[in-house]
Amino acid sequence: MAPAKKGKAKTQKADSSQPSENDTKFPASIRSVPPSSVAITIHAKPGAKSSSITDFSDDSVGVQIDAPAKDGEANAALLDYISSVLGVKRRQVSIGSGSKSRDKVVVVGDITLQSVFDALNKASKC
Repeated sequence: MAPAKKGKAKTQKADSSQPSENDTKFPASIRSVPPSSVAITIHAKPGAKSSSITDFSDDSVGVQIDAPAKDGEANAALLDYISSVLGVKRRQVSIGSGSKSRDKVVVVGDITLQSVFDALNKASKC
């Protein structure tokens, strides 16, 4: 019997003819993370005069932070600000990736995608 070929195994792609719920209702910058969390792609802008959401697009949520980008101050201020915007406890919000980058993924636990979308949309209109 011949040995198995080495290399990448071929995988079947999922049927993408039907759009999922996430594609039709919400921007790609927010997505559900099982079982009950939501990941938010954020482009942080530290050193601003005040914290605010500057834009809310498919790529990312732009957030100005009123703390300097040193010694983790901007990350802590970002997490505090996001928790206040979403109306959740600070311990429910954490940085999933990008702690030393301006582009981050913030994970919010025990919240629905709809409530995150509504809160960010409302905050970005102000």
